[in-house]
Amino acid sequence: MDRRGFMQIAILTTGGTIDKVYFDAKSTFEVGEPHILELLREANLSVDCQVVPLLRKDSLELTEEDRQLVRQAVESSSVERIVITHGTDTMITTALALAGIPGKTIVLTGSMQPARFRATDALFNVASAITAVQILPAGVYIAMNGRIFNPDRVRKNLQMNRFEEL
Repeated sequence: MDRRGFMQIAILTTGGTIDKVYFDAKSTFEVGEPHILELLREANLSVDCQVVPLLRKDSLELTEEDRQLVRQAVESSSVERIVITHGTDTMITTALALAGIPGKTIVLTGSMQPARFRATDALFNVASAITAVQILPAGVYIAMNGRIFNPDRVRKNLQMNRFEEL
């Protein structure tokens, strides 16, 4: 808790679809600047969040070194409650790489559509992760599609475009 009685939450950004931007001249999507600050403003949150941009990568491009960077950032943070925005394709892999960090509640989230789209799941997923990180015990979780998952028992269903329990 900070001096005003608010629980502190660190939000680490790694890129992924949530931060993708469409470049019309190239007809491609690329990971852009973190969109989290705009999402937090839109949600009118009253929690104390500090945003730490770590990476700007599609999750399919994340390496083991990148996952170690994320783990080190979590371990060295003075904040006990951490949300990580991440691409959905390898979110489970990163969540499993964060297992065993004592005294931290870590919730990974992302989106199936870029946050800049009018129809996106980004705001809902981020809000769910911020709520979850405040009430869950220490451990690693995934917040997607209105549910909280254990990374050991979840998969991304590409046909249904959602996460589901194994």
